[in-house]
Amino acid sequence: MQPEEIRGAADNGKLTDLKGVGEKTAAVIEQSLAGQVPDYLANLEQEAVEPLATGGEELRAALLGDCHTHSDWSDGGSPPAEMAWTAKELGHEYMVLTDHSPRLKVANGLTADRLRQQLDIIEVINQQLAPFRVLTGIEVDILEDGSLDQDPELLARLDVVVASVHSKLAMPPKAMTRRMLAAIENPHTDILGHCTGRMVKPREGRNPKGRPESEFDAAAVFAACQEHSTAVEINSRPERLDPPRRLLRQAAEAGCVFAIDTDAHAPGQLDWQIIGASRAVECGVTAERVINTWGADELLTWTTS
Repeated sequence: MQPEEIRGAADNGKLTDLKGVGEKTAAVIEQSLAGQVPDYLANLEQEAVEPLATGGEELRAALLGDCHTHSDWSDGGSPPAEMAWTAKELGHEYMVLTDHSPRLKVANGLTADRLRQQLDIIEVINQQLAPFRVLTGIEVDILEDGSLDQDPELLARLDVVVASVHSKLAMPPKAMTRRMLAAIENPHTDILGHCTGRMVKPREGRNPKGRPESEFDAAAVFAACQEHSTAVEINSRPERLDPPRRLLRQAAEAGCVFAIDTDAHAPGQLDWQIIGASRAVECGVTAERVINTWGADELLTWTTS
């Protein structure tokens, strides 16, 4: 399309009639044509110069790996090798690849056969990037009855299993508590992912008003995590920041261990761990209680014990 056609559409208020142009893009075009710096660009530039978080630098430096990441095998944007290379460049010793399980069709969750194929790919990546290691894993859905959305035999083969609720997030508190307890008690579960499921701001155009926390008996859930040596995830995604501070403090007081994870869906998001580290320090979580301050061998000893 020629510049004069774009200007004509702008002058007539018809930009959103053009293919692929939504309201946000139309606003950028209109401000650019008016000789202004688009608000969208100004916001991006402002975010680029501001630190992601303050505090937690020492804990972030102690993290040797990331236990929750996604690739283009499910709903991530980059191949596993690109995610692994970026994690290596950030100074990690390992990364756990945890693409989604089959029930989450909207995220292109992995069937058992696709997950087995991915394990072969990871083996090749590990040969190429050694001594850096990609550990095998999954973010497995906690189904409504508390069971895990993948073959038990396959879950047993994986290095790290993150179990998360992605559906029926508003179910009654008693039912949600039973659901979460069943998953925590499952011997294959290593980490309880983003426990409240909340969204504090929109994510990639979804959840325009965010999403409230799921309700459950936090005391019972964190006591079970402590009893069954299931780590509570400190999810570093800016739109999640899960658990909320009050629950993070409660989990710390309950004696839980933690995993500070990015839940990265793109290489650039692998640097988000400082956000979780800052919240951890603020809420009294010390480095010795964070499982990804451990080396890969120590982590695997813990997940298989």
